[in-house]
Amino acid sequence: METAVFGGGCFWCTEAVFDALKGVISATPGYSGGHVHNPTYEAVSSGITGHAEATKIEFDSNEISFKDLLAVFFATHDPTTVDRQGNDIGPQYRSAIFYTSEGQRKQSEEYIKKILDSFSGPIVTELKPFEVFYEAEDYHKQYYELHKDAPYCRVVIDPKMEKLQKQFGELLKKHIKK
Repeated sequence: METAVFGGGCFWCTEAVFDALKGVISATPGYSGGHVHNPTYEAVSSGITGHAEATKIEFDSNEISFKDLLAVFFATHDPTTVDRQGNDIGPQYRSAIFYTSEGQRKQSEEYIKKILDSFSGPIVTELKPFEVFYEAEDYHKQYYELHKDAPYCRVVIDPKMEKLQKQFGELLKKHIKK
């Protein structure tokens, strides 16, 4: 089993996306990349902790590769906007890869070079060594699964899930239904 940690905007989105993939054992929302110990959602939301909303992904590399995770990560958020994903604005929504090994760092750098021409602007995804991950409060966990009819889920997460189905259907645990 391996671990990957990504910040791709709101962790409700990244948790839902990665939790849908075959080989992903768990996708846990939380906070990483900052300087405050045991941050709360309110503190991270203020933008002063240095933490990004992140998702810690435990995966079986015999079933899904880190490169596949990178492909999904870059396809399901905008890596060209600084401190923003859609209407979610602030450093806590930055695009980030907190690599857990030199292999992940190298693969991330190579993948970014490979996809540079696919975007209209420069890729601003932060590459940073993983240090610590703080799990989010329980009410954030499995948010999409528990609140599929909530407006945020329908407007923001559903389109990501549809894109995931269309582009990466072979990597999914099951067909995603609206």
